[in-house]
Amino acid sequence: MWERSGGNKQMVDMLVEAWNVKNPDCRIKLTYIPHTEMVGKIAQGIASGEVPDLMGMDLIYAPQFEKAQQLVDLTDRIKEWPELKTASKGHMTVATYEDRLYGVPLYADVSALFYNKDLFTKAGLDPDKPPTSLTELRQYADKITALGGDVKGYYLPGNCAGCNIFTVGPLMWASGATIEAKAKGDEPLVGDGVKQVLQFARDMVQAGNVHSGDRTENGETFHLQFGSGKVGMMGTGNFNITLARQQNPGMKFGIALLPGMAPNSSASFIGGDLVVVPRGSERVADAVNVMKFLLSDEVQVEVYAKALNLTTRTDMVDNKYFQAEPLVQDVAKALEVGRTPYTLTFFEQINSPQGPWLKMLQRAYYTDDDLDTVIADAKKAMKDIAGQS
Repeated sequence: MWERSGGNKQMVDMLVEAWNVKNPDCRIKLTYIPHTEMVGKIAQGIASGEVPDLMGMDLIYAPQFEKAQQLVDLTDRIKEWPELKTASKGHMTVATYEDRLYGVPLYADVSALFYNKDLFTKAGLDPDKPPTSLTELRQYADKITALGGDVKGYYLPGNCAGCNIFTVGPLMWASGATIEAKAKGDEPLVGDGVKQVLQFARDMVQAGNVHSGDRTENGETFHLQFGSGKVGMMGTGNFNITLARQQNPGMKFGIALLPGMAPNSSASFIGGDLVVVPRGSERVADAVNVMKFLLSDEVQVEVYAKALNLTTRTDMVDNKYFQAEPLVQDVAKALEVGRTPYTLTFFEQINSPQGPWLKMLQRAYYTDDDLDTVIADAKKAMKDIAGQS
């Protein structure tokens, strides 16, 4: 099995170990591939016939591999599974191409607003009332930053395209905007929410509400920022519950939904990985057995939930481990307002370090360029990319 680095390694390691304990005669040999190399490596492997038996794939890339017929069509093997009825909708959407199924969820990440209750209290804010709009978020950030001592009210990752679609994208969705062009002829960056959120972010940077070092964040240390105790509020993922506790055991924090411009508006990015079978795999039946194992009641509760990771089936959320952990219950609410972009050119439009999404954000965050021009330039580049697909 191949899996990308930079994903939820702790969870994947647990899942593989659980399988290996139960299946000593059919053990998984797990290899991590650098995240930035994964797409190219698997495409090259499929072309040469040197592929793993199964793999974890960043769910966002699945449609382009499915369209290119580089994954094994599993429809006839799995379509009748009852577990699929409650499997994460975001995952199953991108696991489907032209009504054919190509995979199941490996793990789910949802984005939400984490906030430091200790800093809220010090700043005179109610630690049980997180912001419900971007206007409130700005007001709260100002008060937290005013505490001084290297404490800032907010966090914006300045050099990470993926971090931003995960945490800033939902601010735009919650404000009524659409971001990516789904296919040729589709219009990207539609709605007033695009400019509103870019202006909000620019204002946060110019007001000094983010650390200057955030500008170079490329994703490598993104998961460690909230647990530092120096950030009042931050868009991040459910994986940060365990990490923040390990990093800063005494810190009190809460989780809310990522807001939009209007009060009580919210959205979330449903991310994570799928388990898929690359074309050329010689162990398709074994790979399908692994998928069935991952979706089983026992694994959902005793591996996913026990480790305080989101279950990938919604009917498994009500379990003894989550009942004892309110923060997981809070972050699970993001599944209800979450979405997963479906486009054949996600990397080129959004996730590329040289792509139009990150260029637009960096111009908005760190320059005084006219925002209408910034958006128009990004819109044209995204349309051109979608048109070439």
